[in-house]
Amino acid sequence: MTLNIGDKAPAFKGKNQDGKTVQLSDYKGKKLVLYFYPKDNTPGCTAQACNLKDNFGALRKAGFEIVGISSDDEKSHTKFITKFDLPFDLIADTDKTIHDAYGVWVEKSMYGRTYMGTARTTFIIDEKGKIEDIIQKVNTKDHTSQIIK
Repeated sequence: MTLNIGDKAPAFKGKNQDGKTVQLSDYKGKKLVLYFYPKDNTPGCTAQACNLKDNFGALRKAGFEIVGISSDDEKSHTKFITKFDLPFDLIADTDKTIHDAYGVWVEKSMYGRTYMGTARTTFIIDEKGKIEDIIQKVNTKDHTSQIIK
């Protein structure tokens, strides 16, 4: 499924690092940064999460809530959040249902080998649940400046 700016964001429901259900409807009336990343505790994903953490105040001041999603489990997310003191929820999408709904579970290749993985992508969802922006070329070290323009 290919999503475009202006599309209604697909509804999602998943468990966060604490086993609590988080869903798109929880953010109705708020702007949401929904970012998909490949793996907890890897260099690029850590840089991206820490950039969002370091600029969390500015993002909140601009009206954004933040939720990260990867195919890691809740336990992995808990360790990642604790290690880097992340102030936002991470959803465990181990069955890739949310990945599929947003079209970010894709074929990738490295060293001539193909495999399925997460396309690092950020969706900016407006207060009415519509996709306001899609960031596919994520600058992991300065992602905030791509969100707050």
